[in-house]
Amino acid sequence: MIYEFNADNVLEMAVSIEKNGAEFYRAAARKVSNGKAKQILAKLALEEDQHEKLFSEMRGRLSDKQKSSPGFNLEGNVGAYLHALADTRIFYKRDFVLPDTQADGDTTALLKSIYISAIRAEKESIVFYVGLSEMVPEAFGRSRVQDIIQEEMVHLTRLSKELAAL
Repeated sequence: MIYEFNADNVLEMAVSIEKNGAEFYRAAARKVSNGKAKQILAKLALEEDQHEKLFSEMRGRLSDKQKSSPGFNLEGNVGAYLHALADTRIFYKRDFVLPDTQADGDTTALLKSIYISAIRAEKESIVFYVGLSEMVPEAFGRSRVQDIIQEEMVHLTRLSKELAAL
């Protein structure tokens, strides 16, 4: 089977990744009792929602040409693999098993685990988008994929700052 990718496909996968990220942050927020931590995690979930909205809007602004086949094909299972990667490896729910309780109400260890997991997922998403941007010709929306990368870098920077502040 041959899979063809263009900016529309990449943005569709980005929307899926961001939905998974928002779900992760909301689940993490439910696990902590500290009000400030809940606020931080809720903000991260909202940022993921904003990324999802941005990527959906970007997708809506694509020209018909950018939505059409860019003239390159991925044969065999590669195309299916890329879709599966977006759905199962970046902010994959089963990878983020969080403790049910916090020792003595201290959220530091739990938050450290959450931030480290989120940083890893954000890094994986950046790598994913960089790889895909190399496959999408400029005429078919490479710059839009690069916009995604910039948005994820901002998120990664925020998470790193939060981890360092613990």
